[in-house]
Amino acid sequence: MSEYTAPIADMEFVLRHISDLERVAQLNGFQHAEPDTAVGVLAEAGRFFSEVIAPTNWIGDQVGSVLNDDGSVTTPEGFKEAYRKFVDAGWPGVHLPEMAGGGGFPYAVGIALQEMFTSANMAFSLAPLLTQGAIDALIEHGSEEQQAEYLEKLATGEWTGTMCLTEPHAGSDLGTISTKAVQQDDGTYRITGQKIYITWGEHDLTENIIHLVLAKTPDAAPGTRGISMFIVPKFIPDADGNPGERNDVKVVSIEHKMGINASPTCVLAFGDEGGAVGYLVGEEQRGMKYMFTMMNSARIGVAVEGLAIGEMAYQKAARYASERIQSKPLGGDAPAAIINHPDVRRMLLTMRANNEAMRAALYDTAARIDIENHGEDEEARTRAGERVALMIPILKTWCTDLGVEMASLGVQVHGGMGYVEETGAAQFLRDARIAPIYEGTNGIQALDLVTRKVPLRDGQVVKEYLAEMSGIATALRAIDGFARSADELEGAIESLTEASTHVGSKMASGEYADAVAGATPLTRMWGTVVGGAFLARAALASQTLIEEGADDDMLGVKQSIARFYCEQILPTANGLLGSVLAPADPLFELPNEALVV
Repeated sequence: MSEYTAPIADMEFVLRHISDLERVAQLNGFQHAEPDTAVGVLAEAGRFFSEVIAPTNWIGDQVGSVLNDDGSVTTPEGFKEAYRKFVDAGWPGVHLPEMAGGGGFPYAVGIALQEMFTSANMAFSLAPLLTQGAIDALIEHGSEEQQAEYLEKLATGEWTGTMCLTEPHAGSDLGTISTKAVQQDDGTYRITGQKIYITWGEHDLTENIIHLVLAKTPDAAPGTRGISMFIVPKFIPDADGNPGERNDVKVVSIEHKMGINASPTCVLAFGDEGGAVGYLVGEEQRGMKYMFTMMNSARIGVAVEGLAIGEMAYQKAARYASERIQSKPLGGDAPAAIINHPDVRRMLLTMRANNEAMRAALYDTAARIDIENHGEDEEARTRAGERVALMIPILKTWCTDLGVEMASLGVQVHGGMGYVEETGAAQFLRDARIAPIYEGTNGIQALDLVTRKVPLRDGQVVKEYLAEMSGIATALRAIDGFARSADELEGAIESLTEASTHVGSKMASGEYADAVAGATPLTRMWGTVVGGAFLARAALASQTLIEEGADDDMLGVKQSIARFYCEQILPTANGLLGSVLAPADPLFELPNEALVV
């Protein structure tokens, strides 16, 4: 039911020819991760996730995790065994720093592993994803004692981590949280309050769970300025670092959701019996800053979910289309597999092209994160960090929206059978739908793009990327048969330039409503155009390899996919320009009561 084949060849192509893994492997600390070694790791991982994790996907969806009367949570059959194999094989820490107990591989390799896990079972993959955020926060902001206490157990997967941010009355507006933290004589804090939507907040996979909790001290400043961050373990580690006394944290309920049913989404109560023991991370009232370390990591991870679900939906749809015999093709004399019908081919190519565009953009951004964190040249690190900052809201929005759309196309390819749960196609659509909501809704990402990222370095970060993409379009024109693709890419870049300039000028002049009214279509424009530029780079890399004498059918496939994207998908970016340029007035013309039936 949940067959999955890791697209190792596609991953390798992107890592070698888009992300420039050879360059990344020369960064300080990554010398052991040269491309051949990395590809070998991916091949072994592909077998693991296909054979061990993917078979848990169907039962996880059908059964889900269950809250027991004693407050414990039981995961579906096979999850504990699969997770133990995952940990024993060392997969959780492959791309984590050696100082944290990880394997020290680049994030550019780690993101490919993350894609595999998420494709195999998105609900299952969320436990390591949230743990990654906790690890990042402790590496960046934790004390040496906290790092020694928690990092290795988190990095190896022996323990898992959570992010406890949201409260019933405080969703995106974290400044209104009411969870309290009161300091004790021994330097610890007592945490009281309730958090909701805590992914993998309770489970039976590991012996301990480390919650990173946002709370306010009694004398905290109002709003987000007063937020602090605390480590609140499920079991307080004893003197030997093993789980000791049970902390005052309990599960109130787990949510009944549209999808990702195997992932226990918990309501957690802290301190019902006097206060949960918490340990301050960093300084008081710096928690919002620390949170963004977790959040940015999670936003990239959630963007990967869009790609991963899109890939899984595509694989299932392509297999079905190649086997399902239905109707004669135009001009044919006998019924044929539906993969021969133009509309089905259009849907499959749309899925394949968007998936490849997302993969290239995500892996390239991961490589830039490696450069930002490990590069020796300060200028290169700064420029890499700027590009990452620009790309995070684009990727999170574009990829997660596409994940839903590609999963929906997968259902459509199946026809009526796609709407029947037993085929498995519907699960991808249900699972994918949470990703545009996770870690800051896509509307918030669009707001971030317009208000914070477009103005970076007085708009120069955007201008430099637009110029870079224009150079790619010019180079693309030199490939025989790509003139129209180059025209479309150039036209889309011109539209994106006009849109970005408009929004930048509106922000600079204080016309904020007009600027943010077009934020969502602008973000989609950016994703669509960036995708075209990356697939153009794939076509150019393929052409170079062909001219060098490489004999690989995949190179022709890459060029065909790029041509399809540029000529069939990229033109949609131009259609969004009007929405970006339109003033905000129509959004507020109707009074609120006229919108409510």
